[in-house]
Amino acid sequence: MGKGGRAEVKPNNANAIKAVKTTRDGHWVSPYNPLDPKAPELPSKGEIKAVIPKECFERSYLHSMYFVFRDTIMAAGCAYVAYQTLSTDLPSDLLSKDALVWFLGWNIYAFWMGCILTGHWVLAHECGHGAFSPSQTFNDFWGFIMHQALLVPYFAWQYTHAKHHRRTNNTVDGESHVPNIAKEMGLGEKMERQSGYAVIHEAIGDGPFAMFQIFAHLVIGWPLYLMGLASTGRLAQDGTMLEDGEIIDHYRPWSKMFPSKLRSKIALSTLGVIGAWVAIYYAGKEYGVLPVTLWYIGPLMWNQAWLVLYTWLQHNDPSVPQYGEDEWTWVKGALSTIDRPYGIFDFFHHKIGSTHVAHHLFHEMPFYKADVATAAIKEFLEPMGLYNYDPTPWYLAMWRVAKTCHYIDGIEGIQYYKSLEDVPLSKDSKKSD
Repeated sequence: MGKGGRAEVKPNNANAIKAVKTTRDGHWVSPYNPLDPKAPELPSKGEIKAVIPKECFERSYLHSMYFVFRDTIMAAGCAYVAYQTLSTDLPSDLLSKDALVWFLGWNIYAFWMGCILTGHWVLAHECGHGAFSPSQTFNDFWGFIMHQALLVPYFAWQYTHAKHHRRTNNTVDGESHVPNIAKEMGLGEKMERQSGYAVIHEAIGDGPFAMFQIFAHLVIGWPLYLMGLASTGRLAQDGTMLEDGEIIDHYRPWSKMFPSKLRSKIALSTLGVIGAWVAIYYAGKEYGVLPVTLWYIGPLMWNQAWLVLYTWLQHNDPSVPQYGEDEWTWVKGALSTIDRPYGIFDFFHHKIGSTHVAHHLFHEMPFYKADVATAAIKEFLEPMGLYNYDPTPWYLAMWRVAKTCHYIDGIEGIQYYKSLEDVPLSKDSKKSD
C-alpha cells in the first residue's frame, strides 16, 4: 500500500484529539491520520446528517433570490463608482501621477468587482447542486444565466463538479486538482530530476516555483481546466483509463468527460460561452478593446482566481490524505475537506470556504444554513479528531500549499502530498554518486 509522506505532528497539550495539532514549525496538521492504528472509525453519512437541524436543508426561492438581488446591487454600485471616478482613456504620460492613479483605480475596481461577481458564481454553483430552490428548472434557469455571464459552461461544469463531490480526494477518479504523481512531475524511479516541473523547480528555486504555482493556478488554471489541459481526472465517464495525452474538455458534447445523454446540454452550454465571446467581440469593436478589458476582463480574472483558490485550498494540505481506489470511500473523501477562515470575503462569497466541510457532506443544503450545520458537524466530529479546520490565514495557507503540495508517490493506497523542495538537486545527486 502506498503511504506517501506525512508531516511530523506534536500535540499542543495532553488532550491531543481536541487540541489543534501542528508541525514543529507551527503549521496546522489534520487531526485524522488513516495510517495511525488508533485512527477512529468513521461515521456514516446518515450518522452525520442526524446531528444537523432539519431546517438547515430547507430551500427558499425568496431567500436565494434575495442574495442574487443583493449581489447584483453591489455589482451595480461598484460599476457606478468606477464610472463616476475613472476614465477608460489611457493616460498620455504613463510615468505621471495621473497614470499611477488611473492604474491603481482600475485595479481596485477589478479586484472588488471580481470579488462581488464571485458571489454570483457561488450562487450559480448552488443552482447546479440543487440547493438554490426546490425546483431544479428554476435552479438551472438562474444558474445558466449567472454562470454563462462569467464564461462558465453551466451544464458541463454542473456535471464535472458533481463528480468532484462524488469522488473527492480520489487519486484515480477524482475531478479537479487531482494530484500529479512523481513521474508526471518529471521524477525518475530513483527520484532523479529528469524533466518537466522537477527540472523547472531546480532551475528557478523554491520561492519562485511557489510563485509559479500560484500563477498557474490563479491566472491560467481555470481556462486550462475547462479545456481539459490541467487538473482533470484519470478516467473517462465510462470508467476506462485515459491514454497519455488524451484530453477531456468541458466544451465538446462528445468529450469523454460526459455521458452521451448529456450532449444536448453540453452543446447548449458551449453555445452560451460562444455567444458570450461574440458579445465581447462586438463590444470591443463598438467601444474599444481597452474599455472592455477594464470593465469586464479584469474582474473576470479575479473571479476565476477566487474560484480556483477555493477548490485548491479546501482539499489540499500536506497532512490531508489522498486515496487510491483500493482505499477510497465517499466518507473518507468528504472528511478530507478543510474549512478555512476568509474574513470579510465570507460575506461576499457566501461562506463557501469557511463551511466547505458541511457543503461537501451535504451539497443540497443551501449556503445560508451552512454555518448552523457547520457548528453541529464540528461538535460531532471534532471530539473524534475528524473535523478539519485550519486557522491559518488563507493567503499564508496558499503560500504553504504552493510550496509543499506538488506530487504524490502513486495512485494506489493512502497518499500524502510531497514537495519538490525535499527532492535532492541534480548536482547533489551527482556528488553522492
